Amino acid sequence: MKYFGRVHRDRWAMLAAVALPPALAAVLLPWRSSLANTDVALLLVVAIVAVAANGHRTAGILTAISAALWYDFFWTTPYERFTITRSTDIETTVLLLAVGVAVSELAIRARHARRTVIYDTAYLSELRSTIRLVAAGRDPHEVAEQVGTQLVTLLGLRDIRFEPGQLLGRPPQLEPDGTMSWGETRWNIDEHGFPDQDIELRTGSGGTVFGRFMLTPAPGTAPSLQARQVAAMLATQVGMAFAQQEPSLGSRSNRRGPVARA
Repeated sequence: MKYFGRVHRDRWAMLAAVALPPALAAVLLPWRSSLANTDVALLLVVAIVAVAANGHRTAGILTAISAALWYDFFWTTPYERFTITRSTDIETTVLLLAVGVAVSELAIRARHARRTVIYDTAYLSELRSTIRLVAAGRDPHEVAEQVGTQLVTLLGLRDIRFEPGQLLGRPPQLEPDGTMSWGETRWNIDEHGFPDQDIELRTGSGGTVFGRFMLTPAPGTAPSLQARQVAAMLATQVGMAFAQQEPSLGSRSNRRGPVARA
């Protein structure tokens, strides 16, 4: 799942932030008499960029701090001590830290921008394919089937089912703006992830609800706000398909009772 993949990647980034700078600084020790300290500093900057580009901001900054410390330990006199006696070494260490933090921030922003473009393109593609079905006047259940498949991938679901007609029960509800309401409270998905029970995503058009998707999330999933908003847009397309062909199936959203289980 995307959520678990991100957690796994971030853990590796934190490990690399701690281990990579001292390992690189130590590997270069046989060339300490011939290799310029500034060259070593530049190699450590490369390590900082590598971690920042594949991890998160904290990992990048931690790598920059680690690089400065181990540069001082291995490559400034007196060696093997966290002490600097020459002013040029002090300047190089400070610059290594400052450049490392700055480059780390730039790498993080570049990765975020690239990821945003990729996700936006993918989301737009999903919406377009569903809009085409609705515009072609396809059977609403066919539209619901396609959207269900899209939602499984988009939200990291374990299972999904579509329930046309009257809404029953009061499960947690994914709102059109991507937030979640659970009774009278708001559930913070970004902080807590999806709750460990089925979630309702309504399919409606023009104020009329034609049914809902019941989402069964995988444990620990926390899709982004943008992904949740796209999911709501896709559900709206299903409602529009029903509104075009079977308006008599509509039921007002305030008609509720016990939860129906398939």
